[in-house]
This record gives sequence, C-alpha cells and structure tokens, in this order.
Amino acid sequence: MADPKGFMTTPRQDWPRRPVEERVRDWDEVYVPGALLPIISKQADRCMDCGVPFCHHACPLGNLIPEWNDLVSREDWRAASDRLHATNNFPEFTGRLCPAPCEAGCVLAINQPAVTIKNVECAIADRAWEEGFTPPRPPDRLSGRTVAVIGSGPTGLAAAQQLTRAGHTVAVYERDDRPGGLMRYGIPAFKMEKRHLERRLEQMRAEGTKFRTSTAVGRDVRADELRTRYDAVVVATGATAWRELPVPGRELAGIHQAMEYLPPANRVGEGDLERSPLSAAGRHVVIVGGGDTGADCLGTAVREGAASVTQLDIYGLPGAERDEDTEPWPTYPKIYRLSAAHEEARDLGTAPSANADARLFAASTLRFTGDADGRVRALHLVEVDALRRPLPGTERTLPAELVLLALGFTGPDRHDGLIDQLGLAMDPRGTIARDAGFATNVPGVFAAGDAARGQSLIVWAIAEGRAVAAAVDRHLTGGTRLHAPIGPYDRPMTA
Repeated sequence: MADPKGFMTTPRQDWPRRPVEERVRDWDEVYVPGALLPIISKQADRCMDCGVPFCHHACPLGNLIPEWNDLVSREDWRAASDRLHATNNFPEFTGRLCPAPCEAGCVLAINQPAVTIKNVECAIADRAWEEGFTPPRPPDRLSGRTVAVIGSGPTGLAAAQQLTRAGHTVAVYERDDRPGGLMRYGIPAFKMEKRHLERRLEQMRAEGTKFRTSTAVGRDVRADELRTRYDAVVVATGATAWRELPVPGRELAGIHQAMEYLPPANRVGEGDLERSPLSAAGRHVVIVGGGDTGADCLGTAVREGAASVTQLDIYGLPGAERDEDTEPWPTYPKIYRLSAAHEEARDLGTAPSANADARLFAASTLRFTGDADGRVRALHLVEVDALRRPLPGTERTLPAELVLLALGFTGPDRHDGLIDQLGLAMDPRGTIARDAGFATNVPGVFAAGDAARGQSLIVWAIAEGRAVAAAVDRHLTGGTRLHAPIGPYDRPMTA
C-alpha cells in the first residue's frame, strides 16, 4: 500500500470522455487522449490491499490487481506490466471492453465507489507498449507438435499465443479476411481502435503463430481433414448463432440482425467500403435489445447520422444502487449504467419518444408493419411487467425504417459444417459438449470460449483461451506449466 489512507482521501476519478459533439463526428475512441496517466497513480492509491481481495475472484483471469495497483501507485510501470501480463494476454482489450466485474467485487465498493481497476489496467497496458515492455516472446525450442485453432476471437488468440510460447507450432484459421473475430468486425472503433488489435497480431506473428484468413473450416477446408493434419484442434468459433424475434412482420425489408449491421460499418473504417449498405443515415432506427451489442448499434447509428434512434429493453429500469437483497456484494449487479453511446444519445436527443438516454425500458415488441413495397415503417410495442406480461392500454407505435435485432446469441453456428464434420457432441443448450479438461467427444479436439460456454464476456473468453491452452499442452506433452485460470464449469459469482 503506497498510501494507506488513499481510499479515504482520494475520490474516484474516471478516464474522461471527449465532448459528445466532437466524438460523434469521428470513429476514434471516446476517451480524451493522454488524460488517463496524470490521474491513474492517485487512483491506484485507493486500493486497500485487502487481506482477502475479492477482485481476484470476481475476475476469471485471476488478475493480481492489488499487486499492480501498488506498483502503479509507485510508478513502477515495468513491474506492473509484468504482473499484469502474467495473467492476461491482452489487457488493452479488457481495459477497454470488459464491463469490469472486478470492480463490482472490490471491497471498497461495499460502501464507496470502487477502485478504477479497469482504467489502471488500461494505463499499464498502454504504457507497456509505449515503453517497449511487451516484446515478442518466441519459444526457446519447438516441441514438434502442431495445433490448429479455429477462430481468432479473444479465446482463439489467447489459446494460440499460449501454445506458441509453449513451443508448439500453431495455425489460427479465420473465416473472415482479417483476424480478430468480433473485436475486428463486431466492436466499433469508438470503443477500441483497431490499432490495438493489429499490434497484438504482429506480436503473435513475430512469436511464430501463423494465421490462415479467408478460410472457413467446414466449407473451404474440411474439418475432419484438419483433424488428421494436426496433433490437436481447438474449436473457438464463438457463439455466432443469433436469437430471432418471431413476431408478425419480421419478414419485412429493413429488419436486420445486429451482426449484419455492425460488420459493414466496421469495414468502412477498415477502408473496404465507402459507405455501409445498411447505413442508418437519415433513417428512423429502432434497436431491439438492451445489452452491449445494442449499445454498439446505438453509437454506430448516431455516428452514421440517423434521423432518430430508440433502443428497447424488455427489462424494467434498473436502480442506481445495488439491491443488497437480490444482488449482494461482491456479485455483479444490474444497475443503471450510462455507456458512452447512451450519453451521446441523451445529449443529442436522438429519441424524442424514449427516455432521456434513448432507451425504452420494460418494452416488448408486438409486430412490425410496412409499406406497399414491403419495407418496414413502424414497430408496435407494449409495456410489460416484471414477468414480461403485457400491460393493457400501453401499446404504442414507433417510426422505424431500420430495425436492428440485438437479442444475443445461443451457440455456435452450424451452417458451415464444422461441428457435423468433426462429429462433435452438443449439450442441451446448443453449445459444444466438453469434459473437465476442455476435451470434446472427439480425441484430440478441444472446445473453448463462447462456442462451449455460451455467450459471455471478453474476460471470460481470454480466461477460456488460457485454460484450454494448458489442457492442450498437457494432452500433447503429459504436463504443462501454462496458467489455467478457470475450469470449463466455472461461472460468475451469483447470490
């Protein structure tokens, strides 16, 4: 503890965001460049170095949070980087994209605002790159064993990096033209600029990891053939089978899944397209779904110049404080949070028919109606109670020329044939079945990430990648020294 009284004398201060009017005119990250480092040492001083640091347990990676908080407060950035990278391959990703369950588990959060753990993590990662603390770490010798990793999202990348550093020859197969998975084409650049991803990919290439892009396993190359070519296969394709909304009018033109809408917008930023074919410019947009993907659609539509944007959340308006009876500390509480996108919608008044931040809570979609050309023109909704039962007399209509469905994902997509060609067993949830060692029913084939766990957070995805890498290394060599932070059946803390 650099300052034993820091948590009493220093108030919480978050990384400031750029003015709304400025940031909605570009796709750069929403935060003020360079504004984090001047405040972060004092923020790290707020860490109490608890005897039992629940932030450790709240984070599936087991990040050594009090240790690197203390090092940052002393401005020992190299040591802080070493401790951070000991448990997390990609802290600049989690420092920007993770909803920070560690902060919900911070002991200080019992009666004060939590330590800004996420901001400290991001500051360490960025400083490490600036100071050259993260050089490539190729293995001293090769094992002679080969591994195919299918999918280049955070799980696949973490598994590949760990296995490469352990001395195995690893090839990552990605169906898109660039690696990165949802971080590439699902996450908007205003949440994480792609340069952070590119930097890590170059590090991995320098360490020896190979990338095979524009290759859909099951379609461009048979999955069973891949199995015979490699000593082990890791399936980390994510949960890309999206949930549908089976209501009247769903067939109308102009109604799209969020993951049909976000990738073209990201491709504009990559320079592949001049304009997205699904651009929200000048259109009345309604987003169905209240989660992070819906917020990504909201921020994207605002930047594209939508005439209006409204987001529907079937859950009721959450409170500003934790409900200690149903969601006691240190669980992750469902409270009212104002993301950057919602702040933009609030300040710009994008949804005059909704609440201040563009969200309509406790709202359920009844049907869509369209024009003579078969294009959607309106969304009809009704308010619901806590059990999602319609409330009589609350029906209303919203103008809708572009509807985006952000209802989450159920499991891996089976259309490419990968699962059937390998003969993988599935569990009742629609995800890939595996045992306590991440192994599937097919010898030498392992499953990790959302494809087996189900839709989850980026921090869980990286933890899965590290854990499955340890399992594969043990399978190939009889033992492992790789860090395995979680087991396949571990779940977030709940009351």
